Amino acid sequence: MARNRFFVEKIADEVLLTGDEYRHAKNVLRLGTGDEVTLLDGSGAEYSAIVVRSEKNALAVHVVGSAPSDREPRADVLLLIGALKGDKTELVVQKAVELGANKIGVFSSRYCAAYMSENKLERLNRVSREAAKQCMRARAPEVVCFSALGEALDAGAGYESKLFACEFLEKSEGEIGGNSSSYCLVVGSEGGFSEEEWALAKQKGYMGVSLGRRILRAETAAIALLAVVMERAGELK
Repeated sequence: MARNRFFVEKIADEVLLTGDEYRHAKNVLRLGTGDEVTLLDGSGAEYSAIVVRSEKNALAVHVVGSAPSDREPRADVLLLIGALKGDKTELVVQKAVELGANKIGVFSSRYCAAYMSENKLERLNRVSREAAKQCMRARAPEVVCFSALGEALDAGAGYESKLFACEFLEKSEGEIGGNSSSYCLVVGSEGGFSEEEWALAKQKGYMGVSLGRRILRAETAAIALLAVVMERAGELK
């Protein structure tokens, strides 16, 4: 499959690359007639295609074959993170996609100093798509927003292993990772969690985990916890 990868809404014999994908293909990669590309529709398949003509603000590509991707994770992982200041949330989204998260949720909590908006959420989903293309995934994990921690915790209800990273815990309540097939991981913002929020998480079936004796930055904690879980789930072998 070609390394030039583009997400499209729907696969057909002929597909038009438009919008951001067209501008990247035409202005950055300088693709033209005869160049090979890979199309992705989020189904987990990769489609081989060839550029057949250039139109106004579009490139027409002809699909010539398809194959299932072997780069999508077997473990189903939802990463929930508190909204972070600056571009730190973008960093976490990028690394989470690379490590193999299937979905990412950003929430507000008591000590959050950042906020989310429609524009920020749209930007995070663009970051997810670009990261997915860079690391050769066939799916771009969806990034969603929750207005409160409780709503975010409810999103993890169906996951086998639910882990809540808490900086004031002296040690983890059990083993991180293991033989589960699905995981929900929760990491707070720069301000961490309150005792009341930890109590709410326990009430909803989350296990408290510690990430060691040192206090990690929020973005470091999210990436580190996800990496540990993916390794123990066999995804980094």
